Amino acid sequence: MSNNQTPTPHIGAKYGEIAETVIMAGDPLRAKFMAEKFLENPVQFNNVRGMLGFTGTRDGKRVSVMGHGMGMPSLGIYTYELFNFYGVKTIIRVGSAGSIHPGLHVGDLVIAMGACTNSNYAAQYELPGTYAPIASYDLLRGAADACERFGYSYKVGNVFSSDVFYAENAHNDRWMKMGVLAVEMEVAALYMNAARSGNRALAVCTISDHILTGEVTTAEERQNTFTHMMDVAFSLL
Repeated sequence: MSNNQTPTPHIGAKYGEIAETVIMAGDPLRAKFMAEKFLENPVQFNNVRGMLGFTGTRDGKRVSVMGHGMGMPSLGIYTYELFNFYGVKTIIRVGSAGSIHPGLHVGDLVIAMGACTNSNYAAQYELPGTYAPIASYDLLRGAADACERFGYSYKVGNVFSSDVFYAENAHNDRWMKMGVLAVEMEVAALYMNAARSGNRALAVCTISDHILTGEVTTAEERQNTFTHMMDVAFSLL
């Protein structure tokens, strides 16, 4: 593909301007924060629709960071384009999640081994059954090992990727009974896009609120202080 081409309507980068590993966050300002804190010589490659993206190096390794927006439709578009048009091989999502586990508190990490969902995202594949979206094992194991090294409080397990934020009845008690650890809105689509394109994906989320106890954090805290999950993500390069 020519370096003069911009492969997609949603990402303004030319082919080759995005690294093979991309660390993504729902909030584009979180991507900007990661570029400034973790990358050497970051160069912005995207500002289409305000979805900021940067490429730089970390300990000599080329890596990109980018926002993906809220929800599976938004993340689905960006990760599909990265995997299928920009040659990206690995995407790691860092984001926030709401705990539905009594042992997971604000600030703890959840490494998403799998993702349940109420989304119809998998219908496009016309599978003769129910698909179970899962993480790439090497990334999953590496993230758990990194949490042990750093001394971060974490759990590995299932998350619930919801299609709605303001639900009439979320049925969180039912998901909790099935051992689901936390609720978020994107992981299932990320893992499906990675599987379908033959690539790798992982999500590491910070608990931003606790649905059972009412613990909460502010938007500013989520944007600027949730760095443990970023430490884990960058350790996987």
